[in-house]
Amino acid sequence: MNNAPTLRTAAVALVVGAALGVAGTFTPSVTLRGLAWGVDGTALVLASAVLCVHHLRRGHDAVAAGFLVFAVGQGLILSVPAAESAASVPTFAAGTALWAAGLALLSAPSVFPAPVRALGALGALLMAAVAVRIFAGTPLTPLASPLPFLAYPPFAAALVGLAVVHWREAGVGEHASRGAAEPTRGRSAGG
Repeated sequence: MNNAPTLRTAAVALVVGAALGVAGTFTPSVTLRGLAWGVDGTALVLASAVLCVHHLRRGHDAVAAGFLVFAVGQGLILSVPAAESAASVPTFAAGTALWAAGLALLSAPSVFPAPVRALGALGALLMAAVAVRIFAGTPLTPLASPLPFLAYPPFAAALVGLAVVHWREAGVGEHASRGAAEPTRGRSAGG
């Protein structure tokens, strides 16, 4: 089965999510930020769901679980732009905790290249620190600085790294499926 188009869709969705997530952070307009983060979150849930199924089929259970946990966290985060800043803090804490857990699961096994895993681990640690601080009573919003503001670059870089890995995998899969069909071209049914 050729799932290259599905992997490419997931890769594009990861890049869109990373780009719009960071762009929303720097956008002074509440309306534009909400729109950017809404599209970002939807793209990341889509990518995570597709990649969960992909890695489950490949036998990468921890990675599949990582994408599942990440999707649940991102689903929570999707409600944050629609809420007032202070009202979104508990949901943001839950979402960042699940982002951290998902990224940790993605980064632990050696399925992805070391730089992608390192960025994912760094993103997981920083997001975990955000979640712990909020759960301990510090009302951090998504725009607070230094954290979570400084957590977004490695987080987004990890997403782009995952996108590159899956885009390349889609190209390899496509070439492999073409290559498997090549020997039968030009041959008659009788051989």
